[in-house]
Amino acid sequence: MAQQENQLDRERFCCSICLDLLKDPVTTVCGHSYCRSCINTHLDKGEERRSSSCPQCRQTFTPMPVLEKEWTERQIELGLRRQTIQQRVQDTEKDVKLLQQEEEALNGSADKAVEDSEEIFSELIRLLEKRSSDVKQQIRSQQETEVSRVRELQERLEQEITELKRKDQELKQLLETEDHNQFLHNYPSLSPPSGSTHSSNFRIRPLRNFEDVTAALSKVRGRLQDILSETEKDILQIVSQVDVLLPKPEPETRADFLRYSQEIKLDPNTANNHLLLSEGNRKVRRVWKDQSYSDHPDRFIGCLQVLSRESLTGRCYWEVEVGGRGAGRVAVTYNNISRAGNSLECLFGFNDKSWSLYCDGNNYIVHYNSIKTPVSGLVSSRVGVYLDHSAGVLSFYRVSDTMTLLHRVQTTFTQPLYAGAAVCYISTAEFCKLK
Repeated sequence: MAQQENQLDRERFCCSICLDLLKDPVTTVCGHSYCRSCINTHLDKGEERRSSSCPQCRQTFTPMPVLEKEWTERQIELGLRRQTIQQRVQDTEKDVKLLQQEEEALNGSADKAVEDSEEIFSELIRLLEKRSSDVKQQIRSQQETEVSRVRELQERLEQEITELKRKDQELKQLLETEDHNQFLHNYPSLSPPSGSTHSSNFRIRPLRNFEDVTAALSKVRGRLQDILSETEKDILQIVSQVDVLLPKPEPETRADFLRYSQEIKLDPNTANNHLLLSEGNRKVRRVWKDQSYSDHPDRFIGCLQVLSRESLTGRCYWEVEVGGRGAGRVAVTYNNISRAGNSLECLFGFNDKSWSLYCDGNNYIVHYNSIKTPVSGLVSSRVGVYLDHSAGVLSFYRVSDTMTLLHRVQTTFTQPLYAGAAVCYISTAEFCKLK
């Protein structure tokens, strides 16, 4: 259909005399358009015969027609507008189709997530039920063993009681014998008292039995509740950040950025031993005295660096105040960055797992995978960081009266990210409170 319309438009804007696109077009009173030179030549020949006619419809003009040019130009202009509108219709139809595909993908992804979550929770329930069954079986088995031991001992004690009562009766009868000769005759026949099966060391312990099992299970329940509480917030945050990946403009004013403000607190378990955290774990400074932190696999050993406690997904914005004397790095990194030693694999911005903005009070330098990108412009002590994880956008800003873009990264993030800071000499870095 579109090809037919384009063909008709081409025929409409072609001169039927020279069969080429109209040049300096004019239109006769009968409504047909021609190149000015072509129709003038045709009409000049007709004037010699004192009669002129349209080459297409053969309408006769007497005298020579006035060629009604502005009208033709407006016709061509409207035709071009129509072509523009048709192109916009085609582009919009493509967008509608893409949105339909996005809707299908979104519904499919949500259905798959629900199915996977049901399967995962069902598996967790099965594991808990199996563990419950195992614990019950162990308790019953131990119960049976201990009850059997108790009953066995009880039977032995009851036998001992019976034997003692029999002995007591014999002694009673002997004591009641009035014949002294008979008494003395029967006395040697009495069997000596047997040793008691009821050991003097036997003690019944306080009645605790299986209370320790209940206490242990209560601790397990508490830990599971803590895990579920911690993960619930993360899962709900991720779910709430699922959206249609339509292009959204990056914030412009500081107020726009603050809509995505994220509170950043540093993780003491990642801090190098020569870093001191303060202000509720929002501020870090370099100290010369070894802080002798406990050993932890997440701790940076050789580099004076620290990571945030919270992972970053979705759209986030935070600000860092770099102060003191010396230099600092404002960084964003994957959690699996190397921690041991002081190689480039550990240093923010010198590997493919981290990005950093170096600030020394005089200039900015962006580093990624050891690639150095100097940033021109005035230097501010406060740096703003904007992250759109799903869109793969990481931007550094100079924060003052206005927001000045220093550097923007466009990539694809494959993992959740963490905010980081590195300081040297006696510099400091503080993650600012924005709310």
